[in-house]
Amino acid sequence: MKTILGLIAFALAGAALAQPPAGNAEAAKAKTSMCEGCHAVPGYRTAYPHVYQVPKLGGQQAVYLANALQAYKTGARSHPTMRAIAESLSEQDMADLAAYYSTVQN
Repeated sequence: MKTILGLIAFALAGAALAQPPAGNAEAAKAKTSMCEGCHAVPGYRTAYPHVYQVPKLGGQQAVYLANALQAYKTGARSHPTMRAIAESLSEQDMADLAAYYSTVQN
């Protein structure tokens, strides 16, 4: 029994120490087209599901951006378009996009 508990504790500790992938801002340049259609248009407002101003991504902190994309992917944040986009992204894609947008100002 102690062996099983020890293995479970070891597995949980390993998962807690797992690091997200490092973002590559250069690699993200080929992945930004899906973002630019809304987030790069000055004064752009979306009309679905509600009318609101679309936030600019440039200059946001990378960890915030990656966490937001992950939240859309899991459904913790609710927006149909963003969820569909986030579901198509890998963890590496999210890290790359977060690294890129944290270094640009728009």
